[in-house]
Amino acid sequence: MSGMNLPLAAGLFAVAAGGIAYVFLLPLMGGERRAAQRLKSVSATAVTVGARGATVNRRDQISKTLNEIEAKAKGASKVTLELKIARAGLTWSNRTYWSVSAGLGLTFGLLMLMITGAPVAGLAGAFAGGLGLPIYMLRRLRLRRIAKFNKELPNAVDVVVRGIRTGIPVGDCFRMVSRESEEPVRSEFRIIIETQALGLSLGESVGRLYERVPVPEVNFFAIVINIQQQSGGNLSEALNNLSRVLRERAKMKGKVQAMSMEAKASASIIAALPFAVAGITSLTSPDYISLLWTTDAGRLALVGSGIWMLLGVLTIKKMIAFDF
Repeated sequence: MSGMNLPLAAGLFAVAAGGIAYVFLLPLMGGERRAAQRLKSVSATAVTVGARGATVNRRDQISKTLNEIEAKAKGASKVTLELKIARAGLTWSNRTYWSVSAGLGLTFGLLMLMITGAPVAGLAGAFAGGLGLPIYMLRRLRLRRIAKFNKELPNAVDVVVRGIRTGIPVGDCFRMVSRESEEPVRSEFRIIIETQALGLSLGESVGRLYERVPVPEVNFFAIVINIQQQSGGNLSEALNNLSRVLRERAKMKGKVQAMSMEAKASASIIAALPFAVAGITSLTSPDYISLLWTTDAGRLALVGSGIWMLLGVLTIKKMIAFDF
């Protein structure tokens, strides 16, 4: 048993360290470049829409509005723990988050210590459960919430468009959405109504929505509202065009996901193949495969193979991840 503890502990520590590094470093890989491309694309689209039949003065106002929005986006680059929790759709406080993290770390640490009997494995389990798992949980909840929001947002925009065309004020249209739409659009529009009641303008309230749901679709929506509030124009037509663009983007995402399923299946098979071969070999020739954890060379090969396998899986994941 003692011969198996060392490679098992080393492997767990390597996987935990790799997972934590992946969680922390992935948002930094190309984030600034993607943000600059989005802002550039949004600016070009908004200026094109605003230039239809507009004067030079109106184009100057739109350009000024876009510059203000870009400056706010650059100034709000720091993401606090409270904002991460809000983006995940949770109502936890910082104390609750750290309490849950401490509980998970203690549970995983004791569990690994009881299974392996190695303090190093217990420390690795506590590290993965206390730091890696909560961050991974927030990220998964945020992505799931964003997917639901993007799915429901075009319907909410259509409700606003129909309300404006029938003569209902924009604020009342937003209240209709906050009562009748699905979550999380309903709660986010309710927050917009509540911030307006505190004295903020509609453009500022919608601009804060992008902080809680940082996706291009919400940024487009905020830009359209801000331009209409500051420069005027046909809001129903602009929102109708926005709704059509959002639906086309959703269709494109579906096509890309369908085309990338082959690569995802290949990555899953490649990742599962070593474990399947090791399991079959351990059943048919246990003495042959036991050299991996009974010799120093075998232990070194296990750790090195695990690291390289993790790097390969993360590389394939990066290759088939598309941003819109």
